[in-house]
Parts: sequence; structure tokens; C-alpha cells
Amino acid sequence: MVVYMEKRLGRRPLEGLSSTLENTLKVIGEFVATHEMVPTVSEVAEILGIKVPSARAQILRLEEKGYIRRTRGKVRTMEILKGPVRVPSQVRLPVIGKVAAGFPIFAEENIIGEIAVSSANVRGRCFALEVVGDSMIDAGINEGDFLIVRHQPVAENGEIVVALLDDEATVKRLSIVDERIELRPANPNYKPIPIGYETSLHIVGKVVAVSAKDSTIKY
Repeated sequence: MVVYMEKRLGRRPLEGLSSTLENTLKVIGEFVATHEMVPTVSEVAEILGIKVPSARAQILRLEEKGYIRRTRGKVRTMEILKGPVRVPSQVRLPVIGKVAAGFPIFAEENIIGEIAVSSANVRGRCFALEVVGDSMIDAGINEGDFLIVRHQPVAENGEIVVALLDDEATVKRLSIVDERIELRPANPNYKPIPIGYETSLHIVGKVVAVSAKDSTIKY
């Protein structure tokens, strides 16, 4: 277990923060700089070597003092407003529902929350979808992850897309070989989905990143 200890060496502390809170804020900032996503309370507790309730109390104090901002009831929505570590700027994307990494399911079209992600992962008009299923695990997409999707109606061969099949949504890799089109999983337990003339296929967007538990995967 790694515990971060800060050497002060005469540097002025941040206004209104104890050394304990400043160190917690530093840990959060370094996590974002490394992983391009904010940590959970449990991850903060593990890095600091303290119990989860203690980490939660410190994060709450940082929020009260205006150093961070959170969205209640959602994971990884912490946003650093100011602090000792330079971190990538973040933007908040709407989570508009869930998408199947498995058999297609109906696409929910209502906003169910927000997620904070690095601005480096957002190009164009983007939104987020929560993943259900395991058909894309070999591409680093697991159940419970959040897909960062750029809205676009077309995609190239080999790109991972969110597609509607007869009004049901799925995430797969697009395969275009001659006149043969397939949506291919990244799990040998699933079969490719062939797209015939009778199939209604609509590309919703291209997956540009995955906000996973331990890191952010860029595509």
C-alpha cells in the first residue's frame, strides 16, 4: 500500500486547508493526472492508507471549502476546482442511458446522470453511455464502464461504434469487407451480427474512450 507524504520545505499551505486535507487534495490531483479520471472514495482511502469513512470525511471538507465539487449519488463525478497539482481540465458529459455489450437492448434516451472526464477525450459533440454485458471485454470494455461516444452517423472499418439495430442499441466493432457488413464482438463467446439488406442499421456514434475502473482507454 502506498501512502503519499508531502514535504513542505517552507512552501505556504493552501488557504484554509490543514496539512491532512492538502495532502488528500494532492493525492486526488495526482490520481487524475495519472489516470485521466477522478478517483472513488475507496481509491482515495487505499492510497492514503486510511479507512473509507475517514476519506469520505476529508473529501466532504474539501468540498465544503470549495476545492472540489461532486454530484451526489454518482461515481467518478468529483471535479477539482483548485489545488496544488496541475491536472487536465475536465468536462461533464450527460449519461443518456445504457448500451449492450452483448445482445442488443433497447436504448434509453433520457439523461440519467453526468460523468466528469478529461477534456482531452472529448472531441466534437459527445455523450456517455453505461455498459451492460461482456461482449467487448477483449477491447477493454467491461460491464459498468462508461463509453465516451462522439455523435456521428458514419464510421470506418475497424472502429468501435454504438449502433441501433431495429431501434435496439449495441456496442460492437464495425467490420466492412467488400459488401459484407458485420458488427463484431470482442469476446469469443459471442458471434458477429451480420447486417443484411433487411436490417435497419443506424450508427449513433464512435466510441472515442472508455472510462473504466482503473484507467481511461483511448481509441
